[in-house]
Amino acid sequence: MYKIVYSYLLLMLFFGTAGHAAKQQYPTPDQLEVYWHVYENHYLGKDQTLFSIGIRNHARQPFPKTGWKIYFNLGKRVSTVSGTEKLKINHVNGGLYYIAPGKDFSTVGSGESLEQQFISNSWVVNSSDAPQGFYLVWDNAAGVGIPLNDVKIATPKDQRKMDRFAGDKELTQEQHFLLNERGKTENSSPAKIFPAPLSYTETPGHFKLDHTVTLVSDPEFSNEAQLFADELKPLTGKRPLISNHPKKTGTITLKKDASIKKDGYTLKVTPSGIVISANGPREIHYGIQSLKVMLDPSAYADQGKKKVLLVKCIAVEDRPAFGFRAIMLDIARNFQSKEEVMKLIDLLSLYKFTTLHLHLNDDEGWRLQMNALPELTTVGANRGHGLNEQESLMPAYGSGPIVGKSSGSGFYSRADFIEMLKYAARRHINIIPEIETPGHARAAIVSMQARYDKIVKSGDTLKAKQYLLRDAADSSVYRSVQQWNDHVMDVSMPSVYNFLETVTDEIIEMYKLAGAPLQTIHYGGDEVPAGVWTASPAVNAFKAKHPEVKNAADLWDYFFGRIADMLDKRNLYLSGWEETALRKSTVPGGKKWQPNPVFLDRNFHVNVWNNMSGNEDLAYRLANSGYKVILSFVTNFYFDMAYVREFEEPGFNWGGFINLEQAYKFIPFDYLKNQHTDYVNRPLPKSMLKKFEPLTEVGQQNIYGIQGLLWTETVKTAERLEYMYLPRLLALSERAWASTPAWATIQDTLKAKQLYEADWYKFSTSVGRELNRLDHYAGGFEYRIPTPAIMLRDGMVSANTDVPGFEIRYTTDGSTPTVKSKLYQQPVPQLKELRFRAFNKIGRGGKVAKNDTEENGKDQDI
Repeated sequence: MYKIVYSYLLLMLFFGTAGHAAKQQYPTPDQLEVYWHVYENHYLGKDQTLFSIGIRNHARQPFPKTGWKIYFNLGKRVSTVSGTEKLKINHVNGGLYYIAPGKDFSTVGSGESLEQQFISNSWVVNSSDAPQGFYLVWDNAAGVGIPLNDVKIATPKDQRKMDRFAGDKELTQEQHFLLNERGKTENSSPAKIFPAPLSYTETPGHFKLDHTVTLVSDPEFSNEAQLFADELKPLTGKRPLISNHPKKTGTITLKKDASIKKDGYTLKVTPSGIVISANGPREIHYGIQSLKVMLDPSAYADQGKKKVLLVKCIAVEDRPAFGFRAIMLDIARNFQSKEEVMKLIDLLSLYKFTTLHLHLNDDEGWRLQMNALPELTTVGANRGHGLNEQESLMPAYGSGPIVGKSSGSGFYSRADFIEMLKYAARRHINIIPEIETPGHARAAIVSMQARYDKIVKSGDTLKAKQYLLRDAADSSVYRSVQQWNDHVMDVSMPSVYNFLETVTDEIIEMYKLAGAPLQTIHYGGDEVPAGVWTASPAVNAFKAKHPEVKNAADLWDYFFGRIADMLDKRNLYLSGWEETALRKSTVPGGKKWQPNPVFLDRNFHVNVWNNMSGNEDLAYRLANSGYKVILSFVTNFYFDMAYVREFEEPGFNWGGFINLEQAYKFIPFDYLKNQHTDYVNRPLPKSMLKKFEPLTEVGQQNIYGIQGLLWTETVKTAERLEYMYLPRLLALSERAWASTPAWATIQDTLKAKQLYEADWYKFSTSVGRELNRLDHYAGGFEYRIPTPAIMLRDGMVSANTDVPGFEIRYTTDGSTPTVKSKLYQQPVPQLKELRFRAFNKIGRGGKVAKNDTEENGKDQDI
């Protein structure tokens, strides 16, 4: 029924029966093309970009001079180049803009085009920087948005125009090739367990794992035995028998050993059997995962076709370097299904993570059903175009005008969330829920305003105000990094705490119903812009009653102190972003973030993401002061950053480019040792490096763990999600589990380099092996396949990849290589039209590589 009504509306709008003469015909979406042309980065010597937006009319009739707007999303601030104004761009809120006719606009005739130049702050680096989600709105039907086709993108032929600053340089293909060759030796043999165990010794022989195997388990490990038996069934063709009685041969034994320390396990494989020993179920689970990754990856592809799986005889003693090993997934900006999250849980479980941190709300979405506050999902879980935001939030990140038609809409029901909690708990993954406050809260603010607007009509003003999150009379002027001007809770209002207590108690209830552990709730606390609460009547009234609160910083302390008190009463501790533990203080040369002494005794656990722009040592300063710190650095573990600098490579770049090695080379207790450049590889001043505060012995005890993060502004599908976190998640797993490598501590620079390169090759080889497994494990993952690097020497071209184990195929006529193209086995003669592409074992290919010397620009007549 909805589709029929919507189609009828489109017909009325296109053919002018909605207020126009019946004879007037307007272009349909297929007949109206929008294009975006990048001309120059570093425009006029500043951190800005010159670009144009244009429209082309493919319809037979002209596109009208007035009566329309074209909306779109863009994550940058836009200004108009002075001169003729054919088109103008107006900012709505957040990243939502609209194009309207300028003072010099005239109709666009059939087959004609028109464009206008603009300037945006920051640089354009890749396609993720492009405007998106274009849709047309006629003035006489302002509540209906009509989706347009994807924007056409053009970049300059002269790629120097894409330089971000004077002297901007990237590694050449040859330099990438040589980096990929580091550490290779004929006898390089990594351990068959991933991540690398503490102690690993191979012994003669193999254990023959087949359908006759029996699982012998201590009763305490029944859950682990049952789950492992389920996983063995498709590998051996039969679910193994589970017994409590020891047998001499053909068994996998899960044995309790109280002498083994917390988090540790031992694994011993002999020709007669396998024994996994530990003091608790979680540790037994770790041993089982090590045994699973010892199996040849082909076992997961064959699914029981092999009659016998050979397991190498080994002796392993193992325990993790950090007790907290986590991934954060943002499902607020773009939603991911319950099934995809459970698939991620399978992956985290396999590689011995402890925690999945779910970012459940933000300015652009609220994703968890609350019985007491249904508007959070009836309004806040949807994005679409409308006259107001009483039924959905405005479009963001290209979600378009129609509710429910993109990843901009969606939420987990209580039943969904409880199912996810149970699934995770069984696999020893804790889920930390995040309720972002007081900033990044627009979805909640708008939802509670819609609730107020609905209830107040009944005359019950008291009930209507019960959960309001913002004072309607607040005239404070501010703008967030994401350009919102109304997204911060007014923490002086009692209704804010009514809201947070209600949400907190419903979350606790869901965890109890699931039987899942809950030690903390994350309450955000990041990126609250200057200017908030400065012109709020509610704040002024609050200050009159609380003379100790004099400014925004005092109000901040009041808010998080009250949240911590609320959690104390519920036997939980508070987690937050770094700002929850910081206060800006005046220091020589200006103001600087400093540890806030107010909360040092409150057991705050803080994710420190900022290791840039003079804050490189911030994590150590917080840990040294006494805060529990989770290392969550943007330059190493933000998996929403692009892997490399290529225009078609998706992801953000404001924190640099994060390839597999950028995550692997991180040194948790001495990361300043190899952080001597900024995010665009410009050397940091030596004077700055000397001022950085090293980690103390006390501070080291406060490094609570390591966490990777995947924000999803550019992630709209499950395939893209998996592409962004794999294979980088494997580097995070290695760094969080494995002990500090020798190359990280040795003082001899040359020896450290040699050790590092040898370890890097062993690690990258292990990653290649694991990716073969992940082609099939848990249904298979769409990980990023590496792009080949090319080296030209003496008229011959060589190719390799940073992760070994992929087939490279090539063509000589400029066509895209397929799985049937020639297999690269040795250097080939140089030809202008050479193309290389890597493929995995199931025939999926990555991006195409070609010679550096070729023209790579996309400039064309538009």
